[in-house]
Amino acid sequence: MPATESQHTPEELARLGAEAFDFYVRPQLRSEDDGKFVAIDIVTGDHELDEDDYSAVTRLRARRPSADIWLACVGQPTTYRMR
Repeated sequence: MPATESQHTPEELARLGAEAFDFYVRPQLRSEDDGKFVAIDIVTGDHELDEDDYSAVTRLRARRPSADIWLACVGQPTTYRMR
């Protein structure tokens, strides 16, 4: 499944992704979701939650092939860390 190119700037994608997370995802989260990855279609708010980032994105892309996806890690200030 090839990824589609976003029509949004990186700044717009970050803003829309954070808004979608707060509106669609945050109300549904449980404490056991902390540390999991969430892939969100910034247009529809449709999302997938998984311990594996690739799995979350793949499942969302299977349902919404043209989704503009924003990825986050629940409960973390950044999605990835460099050590």
